[in-house]
Amino acid sequence: MSSRVRSPLSLAVLLAAVLVGLQALLVPLFAAPAANLAPRDLPIAVAGPAPVADQVAARLTAARPGAFEVATLPDAAAADRALRDREVYAAFVVRPDGLALHTAPAASPTVGLLLTEAADQVAAGRPVPLVEVVPGDPDDVRGAGFAAGFLPLALTGLLAGALVVLLVSGRLARMTGLALFGVLAGAVGVGVLHGWLGVIDGDGLAEAGAIGLFALAASATVAGLGAVLGRPGLALGAVLVFLVGNPLSAVSAAPELLPQPWGEVGQWLPVGAGGTLLRSVAFFDGAAAGRPLAVLAGYALVGLTLVALARTGTAGASAGGAAAVVPDETVAAGR
Repeated sequence: MSSRVRSPLSLAVLLAAVLVGLQALLVPLFAAPAANLAPRDLPIAVAGPAPVADQVAARLTAARPGAFEVATLPDAAAADRALRDREVYAAFVVRPDGLALHTAPAASPTVGLLLTEAADQVAAGRPVPLVEVVPGDPDDVRGAGFAAGFLPLALTGLLAGALVVLLVSGRLARMTGLALFGVLAGAVGVGVLHGWLGVIDGDGLAEAGAIGLFALAASATVAGLGAVLGRPGLALGAVLVFLVGNPLSAVSAAPELLPQPWGEVGQWLPVGAGGTLLRSVAFFDGAAAGRPLAVLAGYALVGLTLVALARTGTAGASAGGAAAVVPDETVAAGR
């Protein structure tokens, strides 16, 4: 039996090697998306008379191949509607005195900065007036508060799901705890982000619903996997919700700025869908909220279903029970 037991020194070496290997994977996972932000099929529009608009669209496509997905619109009013509906991130509007750039910083302040550089190239050095059609919150012009404030929502959702499985026994009690967490997280989240910090500025009830649904989706996903698979399920939930979901979420940028297909993948994970949903209800009156709403509802439903179908008991109790059996079997073998 002694040959099966690792010495403390070999165990320490193994743990150090595993953790360094994990670090080697996590550093590029978090750093690479941020270091490689660039437009990739970014939806934008060119608005104006057809011949001129087509020429501007062609110049944009030629200046940065693959960077933009350009739609042409008849006039500035149509461009502004597309911005408010989250169909495009920006629009180059052809005016008698030249080009103007209409933007929606509420969708992504980072995109606005990148398109300002593109506007200088297209306009051949002439000044391009900037019109913010959907501005961000005046207390969070760069969007840094929104992005930073969303991270604790993911962490507490992860923690809530894990603690419910580890400490609470019984399907009904677990489901009740998860549902109550979602409601309270929504109320407190909107109180802090909207009322206290002022980084979102939409309908408070809709914002609370978006935050609460995200909290439920994240916590139920972790709890469901943990209830079915035990502690390995909790680890898998942490990877899905945070370790992979957070760097691919594009909460601080835009999915179209990340290397593909990772920007798209991130929108099918809880953090990415949650960030997109909250932006939609906070700044765009719910425009383009359908997909992230469906994604979060799906995670919440699947997670709660797994909790309902799993065996009762807690992960901690199960581990303790397994540990308790080992001495008994050892004693019996000794007899």
